[in-house]
Amino acid sequence: MTQSPLPALLRILAEPGQPEALYKALEKASHALVGHELFTLLYVDGQEVARVYSNRPDEYPVSGRKLMGPTPWGDLVLKQKKPFIGRDREGIRWAFFDHELIESMGLGSVINIPVLYGGEAIGTFNILAPEHHYKESDVELVAPLAPLLIPAFLNARAKARAATTRSA
Repeated sequence: MTQSPLPALLRILAEPGQPEALYKALEKASHALVGHELFTLLYVDGQEVARVYSNRPDEYPVSGRKLMGPTPWGDLVLKQKKPFIGRDREGIRWAFFDHELIESMGLGSVINIPVLYGGEAIGTFNILAPEHHYKESDVELVAPLAPLLIPAFLNARAKARAATTRSA
């Protein structure tokens, strides 16, 4: 049986270099648990999202905020607050407008875990791998990692709001 990464990750939260140290540790822990080739983290603020971490910044750079229109994926993950598992390219195409980029990277399966706080989806924890890589039980392995992102996502959102207020 694999030892839970949670105790080590909780210790990392207390270390300097946040949130980057936590993001890298979560990338490593989720890879050890279920594997992935793309790992991204996004926080949500109203109708906008912002990518705060990517292990493949050439294809998926950390970016400013962008408007996310209504989508079936957004309804499932952000409004209904349910994880999404896309097992194949069809699932990727259903969920993402940038499916061609995802497929060009050799990726065809995904797990998106909503990061929940106070009854609200404040972000998503996203891992992608080749087609048919993920199964339902993988969601249960990585979902316990998502709440560790709450302080980082709330902080990122607060900083972005403060910057917007200052520039207004």
